[in-house]
Amino acid sequence: MEASEQRLSEPDARFALPYFPISFSWWQRYTHEPDTDHTVLSVVVGSRAQGLDTAASDTDRRGVYAAPTSSFWRLDKPPTHLDGPLPEQFSWEIERFVSLALTCDPTVIECLWSPIVERVTPIGAELRELRPAFLSRRARKSFLEYADTLRKRIDPESPKWKSAMHMIRLLLSGRHLALHGEPLVHVGGHRDRLLAIRRGEIPWPEVQAWRARLIADLDEAPDGLPADPDRAAVEDFLIAVRKTN
Repeated sequence: MEASEQRLSEPDARFALPYFPISFSWWQRYTHEPDTDHTVLSVVVGSRAQGLDTAASDTDRRGVYAAPTSSFWRLDKPPTHLDGPLPEQFSWEIERFVSLALTCDPTVIECLWSPIVERVTPIGAELRELRPAFLSRRARKSFLEYADTLRKRIDPESPKWKSAMHMIRLLLSGRHLALHGEPLVHVGGHRDRLLAIRRGEIPWPEVQAWRARLIADLDEAPDGLPADPDRAAVEDFLIAVRKTN
């Protein structure tokens, strides 16, 4: 990758921030148990993880939590996702997260490869070790579709330059995934040009030409990924989490 991945137990020293636990007040409400932090993985995503941050950048966080197995026995099920407690923080319950990862959802896949890990438990470490099991040839289609969704939001007469930048970034990440078996989260090698797009300094036809070249690269990339994800391995992991949690 463009930037080396940090060891699971060592968050990026360049971006050392305090970890803020997610508040699960609904557990108290339905189970009368003390409020507990069930986070297994918390990472920084967005511009700071991508090497595209500026002085004005927010800190975007994504996380995974494992709801206690006993909470699924009630009529009121645990939430599949939670916002907060910090601004720009969002977390998925682990079953929802792995289900999305099996579809090669770019947002979820890039969370698994974030170079900035703020918190990881043994379950979170196992989840990250399982990363190759989620990948399949579907990734090519998923990244292309996400990038195309961004393209459709752009009016060539008055482009939304932030969307244009992320369209190119997604295609760069998808191409790297197809060629090397992992997404390109940190795009520092393309920082200057990508930020120039965001500032509107690169004409739209030039952005379109870069997009076309990246799509051609994706189309011509060898099928190095498996045809299907390793669903059995992911299911075994989820069952083990439920049995021990």
